Amino acid sequence: MSDSRVAGLYRLGVDERIVELERLGWLSSAQAQALRDGTQIMSVTNADKMIENVFGVFALPFAIAPNFVINGQDCIVPLVVEEASIVAALSSAARLARETGGFVTECDESLLIGQIHVTGVADRDSALTSLRASASDLIDVADKVHPRLRARGGGVRGMEFRALELPDGSPLLAVHVLVDTCDAMGANLVNTICELIAPLITDISGGDVALRILSNLTDRSIVKARVSYSLATLAGNGMNAESVRDGIVLASNIARVDPHRATTHNKGIMNGIDALAIATGNDWRAIEAGAHAYAARNGSYSPLAQWSVGTRGELLGEIEIPLKTGIVGGSLALNPAVAIGLAVAAPASAQQLSAMMAAVGLAQNFSALRALVTSGIQKGHMKLHARGIVASIGTPDDRFDEVVEELVASGEVKNWKAQEILDSLSADEIQLDANSSVAAGKVILFGEHAVVYGRHALALPISGAVHATIVAANDATTLHVRGWGLKKVIDKSRAQGIDAAIALIIDRLDAHNDEFDITVISRLPRGMGLGSSAAIAVAITRAFGKFMQIELDDERVNAIAFECEKLAHGTPSGIDNTLATYGQAMLFRNKGALEMQPLALAEEPPLLIALSNAAGCTHAQVEGVGLRYQQNSSQFDALFDQIDDLSQQGAALLQAREYVECGRLMNICHGLLNAIQVSTPELECMIALARGSGAAGAKLTGAGGGGAMVALCPGNCDGVRDALQQAGYRTLRLSEYAN
Repeated sequence: MSDSRVAGLYRLGVDERIVELERLGWLSSAQAQALRDGTQIMSVTNADKMIENVFGVFALPFAIAPNFVINGQDCIVPLVVEEASIVAALSSAARLARETGGFVTECDESLLIGQIHVTGVADRDSALTSLRASASDLIDVADKVHPRLRARGGGVRGMEFRALELPDGSPLLAVHVLVDTCDAMGANLVNTICELIAPLITDISGGDVALRILSNLTDRSIVKARVSYSLATLAGNGMNAESVRDGIVLASNIARVDPHRATTHNKGIMNGIDALAIATGNDWRAIEAGAHAYAARNGSYSPLAQWSVGTRGELLGEIEIPLKTGIVGGSLALNPAVAIGLAVAAPASAQQLSAMMAAVGLAQNFSALRALVTSGIQKGHMKLHARGIVASIGTPDDRFDEVVEELVASGEVKNWKAQEILDSLSADEIQLDANSSVAAGKVILFGEHAVVYGRHALALPISGAVHATIVAANDATTLHVRGWGLKKVIDKSRAQGIDAAIALIIDRLDAHNDEFDITVISRLPRGMGLGSSAAIAVAITRAFGKFMQIELDDERVNAIAFECEKLAHGTPSGIDNTLATYGQAMLFRNKGALEMQPLALAEEPPLLIALSNAAGCTHAQVEGVGLRYQQNSSQFDALFDQIDDLSQQGAALLQAREYVECGRLMNICHGLLNAIQVSTPELECMIALARGSGAAGAKLTGAGGGGAMVALCPGNCDGVRDALQQAGYRTLRLSEYAN
């Protein structure tokens, strides 16, 4: 398998994560496609075969935790869980553990216990003696119940006999059948063995069989896992490493003497183990029952994991837990998501899956304790809880991060407060004062990528999408991008990113001796190919000009924004900053010299933009096309010439309001963009949905690799919008943000 260290996975969109896991070999192409199109969800038909009275299928988030190394092997952990922070905590704990070799596990045996309880024996000691003498014969009979199990290397490994007393003092015998079920969970197998040998037990003991069923206390399948964290990985939230380490050890010791704390301690462990058990189709309820029973095996409830200080000052963790899992069986086959979970976990045996569960439990315990002794467990929980609440009230994407930010800051992480914040922001119309400025976003109708190579592109503005305000500051220049949840102090020494762009603007306008508070209200989401970075650069440049009382014409603003775009995207065409500056529909070309042909449109075209779930990276897409261009320049030039022709035809058709024919050309243009490998499976699905819902034409817009699509929908914008929104996609129109 590939390296499980996947940096920045949380920053990617869902589709991008699937692409990355497929690229790294953790998912097959078929599994990746099943996740994209939703066919990994169990059908109602199969659900009806599993339990009674089915009327639907209930879904939970399906996630992965990368970074794990277990017994020297890289692992990706599949998780099904609804509780926020678990996945992030596991990923972080696994990443830190990599520095010291990851997790080491051991399991001496893996046996499931079948129990037969016998009452009514006349002589308990004599009955026990007879049973022990007959053990070999009983094992032979039991093994014949499932002869193929023995052939696979499993079978009955032994029998144990115990003398007990019922509450009224009458004797009770417990016969334990120890079965190696190989890679199956084995509950039905063991139950069958118990039921078939129960009559023999009756005959031998002279008593009556009361119960014959497996035990979920799998204390003959104990898994141990160990991990070491170096001091260098532990510091954080203003606490030094030694304090964090000692706090974790103290929390562990408190759990050893306080059952109330031990219960919460173990619940955190099971957060990870249960999530992995569900993702791989295992009986998490049986695992839970066995774990908690084992924690109380000595008469007092105790922690399953413990932490101590090593000889070199490192933090040492160890967990000991009963785990009997399965990776084969009929019930697993009914759920296609389980097949994907097992494929991602890739256990070679059930014991390997148990080892992974133990490591996951220990990792989750570490993260919980570390959070508890540093920032407090509630900080991370509240941020993620707030995101769930903000999503549940239908917050638009462009205000999502801002509402989350204000909700957490309010201390009232509740639905009513989130709604109050959203209503306040919605009612807060942007009032442009003397130091405020505005810029447009853009949507490209024709010409993506070809425009980088000197061909025409046809683009339209998204009016009023970005506003910027600047006031004087005392200590440092800061930036707050409302709508993105971004607040930061600008580091003017940085060579790239938004810090470098603002430093460039300050340099070009000779504002070196002052500090500023820059507030940007961006209604454009990041990474969607709608010109957000250029619009922000234009709005900030203009706001600086107003604040400093400098007369800036559009040509100078455009030139500065173009330099900012170079910092963001490497070799931009200049179309984004030009649309952001001039805010006009235009046919654009930059073939050594800038050519702008403004288009006079009689009306706003019936265009609809829809945002995918995956951000696109313009720099990476432009670079990728550039590499492919070098390998096949003549073929790519031919494609770019066709796109150039489509752009010019499209401009004429748009002006003539020939929308159906213009849409047909958009479909052709998208096919050419697909040929240069900048589309994605999700964009293809969105485009097909738009066309199937009545759009005359639909294509990706922007650099691709994620981002957005645009559809031309004469007479049917509402129908196409409804179809896309019902499929979970946010939509917007050209005048969405115009004042």
